[in-house]
Amino acid sequence: MPKRGKNYKDSLKLFDKRLLFDVNDAFGLVLQTAKAKFDESVEVHIKLGVDSRHADQQVRGAIVLPHGTGKTKRVLVFAKGEKAKEAEAAGAEFVGAEDMATKIQTENWFDFDVVVATPDMMGVVGKLGKILGPKGLMPNPKSGTVTMDVTRALEEIKAGKVEYRLDKTNIIHTAIGKASFGPEKLTDNFKALLEAVIKAKPSAAKGQYLKSVTIASSMGPGVKINPIKISG
Repeated sequence: MPKRGKNYKDSLKLFDKRLLFDVNDAFGLVLQTAKAKFDESVEVHIKLGVDSRHADQQVRGAIVLPHGTGKTKRVLVFAKGEKAKEAEAAGAEFVGAEDMATKIQTENWFDFDVVVATPDMMGVVGKLGKILGPKGLMPNPKSGTVTMDVTRALEEIKAGKVEYRLDKTNIIHTAIGKASFGPEKLTDNFKALLEAVIKAKPSAAKGQYLKSVTIASSMGPGVKINPIKISG
């Protein structure tokens, strides 16, 4: 268990961690507990009533948040020819093909946050699966990162597109902005994400879908939101 600092312990005195809050009160508490000297990220953790071991219960997708994430994302695009030129014109930080794959494999290079690939490049990118996969960087058609429309993909990423996917414990972890956004913008982003996750509910999912919803700043304690009030 990591050792917690004074700010974290002081924040815990503000509320009972066992309680469930409505959305407005929860964001108020999270912003009260964001006491670090830097602009903390605000994250959402959603536990779902599904089993990610089954293909028909996977939950994965992407959404452009109304107010972005507050973070500038560096994009690597795997493309050739005209599509490579298109990616460069659309603002990709890095564009290449086999040369980029080799750089990742031989130099352990990861100066990027998102990977986009045209479908014809997936033979090259597929060989990086064991490297990119564990870092959540593998392009995927469901998240719009395997596409011929690289301009649109880049526009969405730069505008604040976030991916959401289950981890092995059936929890989605997604940043929805910075503490400096204030409660209204964070709430808008939160509601947009929740709506997307609810729409993505697999037909094979039985029982309560939203098991728990927790929000927290980077350095603050988690604040639990009542999932019944937001399940729609």
